[in-house]
Amino acid sequence: MATNIQTTTKSTVENQTTSRQTSAGESDERIEPEWTNYDFDNGTKFAVDDLDVFYGDEQALEGINLDIPEESVTALIGPSGCGKSTFLRCLNRMNDRIKAARVEGSVALDGQEIYGDSVDLVELRKRVGMVFQQPNPFPKSIRKNVSYGPRKHGDVETGLLARLFGDDAGDEDALVERALRQAALWEEVDDRLDDNALGLSGGQQQRLCIARCLAVDPEVILMDEPASALDPIATAKIEDLIEDLAENYTVVVVTHNMQQAARISDQTAVFLTGGELVEYGDTNEIFENPESQRVEDYITGKFG
Repeated sequence: MATNIQTTTKSTVENQTTSRQTSAGESDERIEPEWTNYDFDNGTKFAVDDLDVFYGDEQALEGINLDIPEESVTALIGPSGCGKSTFLRCLNRMNDRIKAARVEGSVALDGQEIYGDSVDLVELRKRVGMVFQQPNPFPKSIRKNVSYGPRKHGDVETGLLARLFGDDAGDEDALVERALRQAALWEEVDDRLDDNALGLSGGQQQRLCIARCLAVDPEVILMDEPASALDPIATAKIEDLIEDLAENYTVVVVTHNMQQAARISDQTAVFLTGGELVEYGDTNEIFENPESQRVEDYITGKFG
């Protein structure tokens, strides 16, 4: 994430609206609360309430309130430095790894607060996996990349996989095949599972990282610009995969690619200056008829 995060201060504004500081190219406007009130039919996977994030004295996110529906794709868009990736990392407490970061507010997963002192972070990150911008396979075989997580957590040895996926899915080979098939990679690598994963193409490496994430049976998959380093063909495969995954998983994706967000997501959240959520709703509505002038300007390329 860009380091030039702008510091903002909260203020009380009449009629529950907020006037925001803007950056070059943005219109000045007052943000209406209803712009982020999104009603959906699916159950709520994440409920985020009054979320603030600071890096030292600088505020990266301010007053974020939004619910993320289960088994769907939520896109997070906005210019560099607006807090998209910071928000994404809040969903599995990856910001805990940053010493200067301070998180205030509430993030609930299936109704349970994830910022409580008693939360098991290992278990949380099994439930909420993450795929990063640059593919980061381990310098191991394809097979060992996929089975690394379940073996580390003891899921193979304890028989957890057999209980989850049936009696024939308890061994490592079945696990590897299942995850690679889910990541649409099996047919490309089934005859070279013992080859070093670093020999795969960039797009294959990213799908391997997705398979590695899927191998521990998460409920949510967070993706931070997963196709930004890939060519158009590899990007198309990742986009198709994301749409398929949403049938069984909750997927949250950060992207700078406006067309990508429009293609793959069910709902879109737009973050703008000062780390504030400006608009959130059905993707088609956001792109075709945004409520905010700044969101329209950003989507049409007038700034950002």
